[in-house]
Amino acid sequence: MTDMVEIQNLAKRYESGFEALKGVSLNIREGEILALLGPNGAGKTTLISTVCGITLPTDGTIKVGGFDTITQYRQARSLIGLVPQEIHLEPFETVWNAVNYSRGLFGKKRNTKLVEDILRKLSLWDKKDSRSMELSGGMKRRVLIAKALAHEPRVLFLDEPTAGVDVELRRDMWKVVEDLRAQGVTIILTTHYIEEAEAIADRIGVINKGQILLVEETGALMKRLGKKTLRIELHDAVAAIPEALASYGLTLEDAGQTIVYDYDTNAERTGIVRLMADLAEAGLVLRDIQTKQNSLEDIFVDLVHKQQEGAA
Repeated sequence: MTDMVEIQNLAKRYESGFEALKGVSLNIREGEILALLGPNGAGKTTLISTVCGITLPTDGTIKVGGFDTITQYRQARSLIGLVPQEIHLEPFETVWNAVNYSRGLFGKKRNTKLVEDILRKLSLWDKKDSRSMELSGGMKRRVLIAKALAHEPRVLFLDEPTAGVDVELRRDMWKVVEDLRAQGVTIILTTHYIEEAEAIADRIGVINKGQILLVEETGALMKRLGKKTLRIELHDAVAAIPEALASYGLTLEDAGQTIVYDYDTNAERTGIVRLMADLAEAGLVLRDIQTKQNSLEDIFVDLVHKQQEGAA
C-alpha cells in the first residue's frame, strides 16, 4: 500500500526552548484511518498543524502525496483537508457561501452538486441559507467539516472532531468518514473518545511529550497488549490475600470482598484453573466470577504511564 503521508525526523522547537515534537517519524498509508491518541499537551495538534503548513517545522521533512510541504507547499496543501478543534467561522456568512468559498480558495471550479451532496450528508442542507452566527455549536462543527471536504482532499485531518457535540453529529461524522475511506481518502483523527478509535481506526498511534510511543494495527495491538482481568467476588470479605496465594499477584478491592487477577490471554497457560483450586484450598468461598477484557484506554494509559516512569 502506498504511503500518502511521510514524516521523517520531525522536530518543532520554540524560542523558549520547549520541544513540542521530538524527532517524529510516521508513515500513513493511502486510504487508511489512523487514530492518534495522547493526553493534553502530547503534541497531537502541533503535529497536525505542522503537516498542514499552519506552523513550520524546526527540523525534519514532510511529504503529502509525494510533495514536500515546504518546497512544494501548494501541491501538498491542495491534497489536505483540516477540521480544527476551534470553531472559527465568519459570523455573517451563509453556510452555502462559506463552503463554496472554501472550495474556491484551492482554485477549484464551482460544483454546486458536490457542495449540495456534502451539506445533505452532514444534515446541513436546510441550513444552507443561515448565517454562521445563527447556528448552534454542533451545526458550526458540521460547517467546519463541510468546508474541509469542499475541495475534495485526499488526506483529511480531524482534530477532536466530535468533542462536545451531540450523538447525532457523531453518527453523521462517522458515516462520512466511512464513505471517504471507501473512496480511498486517508484520514488521521485525534480523539478523546477512545472507544471510537478502537471501533473505526485501522491503526492506532500513541504520542506523548512530542514522541511517538507506538503505531500498530488496532487488532494486533489489542491482541498483543490486551489483558483480561478476572474479578472474584468472595462470600466473606478477607483482610488480606492469603500467603499461599502470593505468587499470583492478586489484589483486593471492595473492602476485601473482591479478589482481582490479571492474566495474559496469549499465554500458554492462564493459571486460572490452578488459582481456583488454590482458592478452595485456602478456604475461600466464591460468590461470583466476572472477566473483563482490557480496553484500548487501558493500554493507552499504561503506555503513557511507563513513559513517564522512564523519564523520572
